[in-house]
Amino acid sequence: MEFTGRIIKALEPRSGVSARTGNPWKMQDFVIEEAMGQFPKRMVFNVFGEDNLNRFNIQEGQEVTVSFDVNAREYNGRWFNDIRAWNVVPAVQAQPVAGAQPAAQPAAQAAQPVAPFPPADSAPSAQATFETAADDSSDLPF
Repeated sequence: MEFTGRIIKALEPRSGVSARTGNPWKMQDFVIEEAMGQFPKRMVFNVFGEDNLNRFNIQEGQEVTVSFDVNAREYNGRWFNDIRAWNVVPAVQAQPVAGAQPAAQPAAQAAQPVAPFPPADSAPSAQATFETAADDSSDLPF
């Protein structure tokens, strides 16, 4: 899977020694934001290994495309998602997968904008009816 956006936060790196192998390890979490559309999407992903951290050289404010795998793990009866990046490239260098075509919107759908709500003067809503029957001294918005 891939996610393209801007790095808005680079968290502190964590390191330790593996109890199983005795080898040192290092990982770092990053927060990326995709600002397309009305509601931005954010994701926290991690990069494991000092060599990967040095190779990717991720900086706050940088536009990147993150290729990642999602896995879940259990700890003390609770489940946690793990989003691990296996490749991070600057967004301008990201190449589409060979043979992949960008998704095109149907012409009819793109031509007609969709209004999110009906006009306010079209018909009284149930909320408006409720407000007139309720006590006018109420501070509640509904």
